[in-house]
Amino acid sequence: MTLAPVFLGSLGRRRMASLFSLLAIILGVALGMAVQAIHEAALNEFGRSVRTLAGEADLRLVGPASGFDETLFEQILRHPDIAQATPIVEIDAKLVGHEPLLKVLGVDIFTLARVAPRLLPQSHERTERFATLAEDSIFLSAAAQQAYGVQMGDPLPVQAGSRTLTLRVAGDLPGVGDGQPLAAMDIAGAQLAFGRLGKLSRIDLIVADSSSPESLRRSVSATLPAGVQLEAPDAASEQSGNLTRAYRINLAMLAAIALLTGAFLVFSAQALSVVKRRSEFAFLRALGLERTTLIRWLLAEGALVGLLGGVLGVALGYGLAWMALQALGGDLGAGYFSGLQPQLEFKPALTAFYIMLGLLAGLAGAALPARQAADISPAQALKSSGDALALNNHRHPWTGLLALAASLAACFIPPLGGLPVGGYAAIALLLAGSILLLPAVAQHLTQPFAERGKAVPWRLAAARLVSAPGYAVVAAAGVLTSVALAVAMAIMVASFRESVDEWLVQLLPADLYLRAGRAQSSAYLGEELQAAIADTPGIKRLEFTRHEQLRLGDGQAPVALIARPLPADGSSLPLVSQARPSRLPAVWISEAMADQFDWQTGQVVSLPLGGVRRAFQVNGVWRDYSRQTGALMIDLALYRQLTGDQRVNDAAITVDNPDASEEVASRLSALAEGNALEIARPGEIRRISLAIFDRTFAVTYLLEAVAIVIGLAGVAASFASLAATRRKEFGMLRHLGVSRAQIGTMLALEGGLVAGIGVLGGGLAGAGIGLILIDVVNRQSFHWSMDLHFPWAGLLLFAGTMIALAALAAVLAGRQAMRQDAVLAVREDW
Repeated sequence: MTLAPVFLGSLGRRRMASLFSLLAIILGVALGMAVQAIHEAALNEFGRSVRTLAGEADLRLVGPASGFDETLFEQILRHPDIAQATPIVEIDAKLVGHEPLLKVLGVDIFTLARVAPRLLPQSHERTERFATLAEDSIFLSAAAQQAYGVQMGDPLPVQAGSRTLTLRVAGDLPGVGDGQPLAAMDIAGAQLAFGRLGKLSRIDLIVADSSSPESLRRSVSATLPAGVQLEAPDAASEQSGNLTRAYRINLAMLAAIALLTGAFLVFSAQALSVVKRRSEFAFLRALGLERTTLIRWLLAEGALVGLLGGVLGVALGYGLAWMALQALGGDLGAGYFSGLQPQLEFKPALTAFYIMLGLLAGLAGAALPARQAADISPAQALKSSGDALALNNHRHPWTGLLALAASLAACFIPPLGGLPVGGYAAIALLLAGSILLLPAVAQHLTQPFAERGKAVPWRLAAARLVSAPGYAVVAAAGVLTSVALAVAMAIMVASFRESVDEWLVQLLPADLYLRAGRAQSSAYLGEELQAAIADTPGIKRLEFTRHEQLRLGDGQAPVALIARPLPADGSSLPLVSQARPSRLPAVWISEAMADQFDWQTGQVVSLPLGGVRRAFQVNGVWRDYSRQTGALMIDLALYRQLTGDQRVNDAAITVDNPDASEEVASRLSALAEGNALEIARPGEIRRISLAIFDRTFAVTYLLEAVAIVIGLAGVAASFASLAATRRKEFGMLRHLGVSRAQIGTMLALEGGLVAGIGVLGGGLAGAGIGLILIDVVNRQSFHWSMDLHFPWAGLLLFAGTMIALAALAAVLAGRQAMRQDAVLAVREDW
């Protein structure tokens, strides 16, 4: 006989439980798929952009953000191992009236064709033979023309320093692919327009046939100025991939927890189905159905739910990815790929992987119930249907305690490949240990109610949990997992947000802040404007800041250098550690620098400034939440002395009279006539920064909401299935004089107790996971420390709401079974 209608048809008969299990798997797969698809789309687009910029180059010489001396080009061009070379000036320019920055390349058209022909500009007017050499001509790719709404011949106002420079769109870049907003102009014009005379950003090289990139590295590296290094053209793409990897994997791990919750719901539905169908399985076994065949068919039920959930989840994931790309961009709001317009692509291998994850979740959830069903004695099951779950591990909680101990040990595992593998393992072990301890916890917590409770519903509800602890595992496991995720994320996000807020307060003590613009490579305050700002009436204290980027080692992403007036003890910084001053110049480093370069307070380090390596002592480590690659801070006067660079980017202004800050701001704004200056208050900067923070964590808020919905769905599904198996119990209680209202109260108390146990366990587990996220995962992934903050009001409200909704779900789920005629229910016997 065919068994498909018997087994697979049961999924349709228990529609609600199957639907909730399916929904949980769909959501888990969809969230993981969406995060992965978005990240790959962004990386692919970034890689295409890098390949366009690199052209045919084998290597490139790169230096600090402000550039290096152009005489290096003449020196490098004479090297026998170099066949071709082209100099490039690279600027992120701010266009007046537009927020996104435009990447402008100053190119030498005479050498560019042999190295990067796709970057060659093409004049709109064919008769203008030297248009590409004109100082005021700029050439835009099709994507840039569309993004900024300009056409051939239009003026293009661009910020250069603190003034506005008008260029003319003289042509396009036909070799630049769609979706890449890019501009090019003659290198001499770019150097003049953006204040880069005598400076280059990079030199792209083609290695001679008689040599190799490795050989060229060995022969050239030792002769290069400090801070200038050779790297492969795709190094920037690799560095961006490494930078975003932790962010992507952390989101994927959260999605995996949602998928794990889906597996718990499959387990719940299948385990309760086994209870309900004991007699059916026993009858089939009595007719000759083999034990292994029964296991295979029950696994097939779970596999079908998982496979369908995987397919639908992948489809939903692509839809979510498309919507997220439109709303948040390729970085999910985190700011890694700003300016890119990634296109979503279908990935067969990735799609198959996530479908397989859904299938495995379904199989994992069905495995234990299938084995339990096969262990049922046909004779005993035919005699009495029963409704208890055969989970007898509750008397041996040592496995759970060992998992918790292993979780603690995993927290001390150092990062592997820059990833907090130990932190992820600690989270998984902590969840597993919490679930394994659930039966014992449920029995001990409900025993007093069963023994001392006076009200009948209380004693009945508590006795149910004491006598059937396996039932508590099934009903509370999903609640615990989802609550743990929600609580952990709430603690981590609240701690992070409070720490960022306090950090901003400490870093923004002035009354007004002025900057030349967001584009630090092209926006700056010259010496004349600095003097004009200093002479503005009403200013009590004025502190300028210069931003730069340094390259400290091969394969390392550039690190930020911040030069500003600093006290000798660094007391104006949010320090986490400090060393005694020495005779050497002082540098203060961010936590990311300390972790990635293994620098410590008191250590002497070498920094490339002004083309020369100079010794500094690390006088302290400070918190920095804005630069994941690391940041250095030195005194502005020392920076100017060592580099000769007199430019600055920002100004912090303290006024004589706080009540007159608006008047001072007006005077400063008057200086902006013909100058592109931005003036902001500390409160405004904090508000914008926290808004960016909230946008960055928008995906985690979504995951929290999904976790809550899944937890409630698990309670509803569990009670809906259990109520159907308890008709005899309800009938017997009615015969004994228990009213329907009392049975309803009993169900509400059962739901509340089960959810309460799940919420309690989930709250404790979530607090532990929150600590792991803060002190292990976050620190090893992003190199940020933060102060612990518990959002008590929100957590208590969340816990109470979950328990109340679970009690309501239990009552609603049991209403159908309570309607069953009491006499028929008691007489029902196999």
